[in-house]
Amino acid sequence: MPDLISTSKLSKSFGGLVAVNRVDFQVPEGQVAGVIGPNGSGKTTLFNLLSGYFRPTAGSVRFLGKEVTDQPPYARVGMGMARTFQLVSVFNSLSVWENLVLSSFHRRQQGSRLGSFFFKPAREASTLADCRQALETVRLQDKAGVFTSELSYGDKRMLEIAIALSLQPKLLLLDEPLAGLSDHEIGEVLQLLHEVKDNFTLVIIEHKISKITDLVQRLSVMNEGSLICEGEPGAVLCDPNVRECYWGRETDAC
Repeated sequence: MPDLISTSKLSKSFGGLVAVNRVDFQVPEGQVAGVIGPNGSGKTTLFNLLSGYFRPTAGSVRFLGKEVTDQPPYARVGMGMARTFQLVSVFNSLSVWENLVLSSFHRRQQGSRLGSFFFKPAREASTLADCRQALETVRLQDKAGVFTSELSYGDKRMLEIAIALSLQPKLLLLDEPLAGLSDHEIGEVLQLLHEVKDNFTLVIIEHKISKITDLVQRLSVMNEGSLICEGEPGAVLCDPNVRECYWGRETDAC
């Protein structure tokens, strides 16, 4: 299958620190891919480059067969790319439903002024339908009128995922969606991802490696800004370089 998103020699430096170092990364359309690595290995910086939040120091990004290296985040959203963040990013002063509608409408405008929200039909039927479907998918429809500040952290994570799903993405980037969740909440998020993974291409960063090995089809491992191993999850986790990267030198075989 053709690559939905790919990078060529992608690099990002912050002063003398090379956070991402000449990374060639490809995700075919329809694949569920995982990106793992120790803290500080460059995973989130890679996501920020893919989604346009950072401009690369060198290299390029292609999405849907088009060069998007210089495109801002809103343009990539308009093309069908959505993402979530390590720390849940929602409006606590708004209700669940207001979060969905406002976020979806604003992102669909591909960077048009927020002021235009007040002069256009915010209750556009297609936007409302997508928001309603997303809310039902994450099972928050009974909390639509609840202020987000009153939600549990797990429900806030579900709301953030719902906002991304409401955009009907072709590519969904999830940055540590299991972080800070209880075991029960982790189970709910994983169940959701298994249910929706066939609807788009999914790339997930996660530290809880054992939780995603039966979800992802391919694992990519980053260390010190570079990709050090890629492949089928079982094989990757048995790779000596990966095992040393995570657990130090070991004599135990897989």
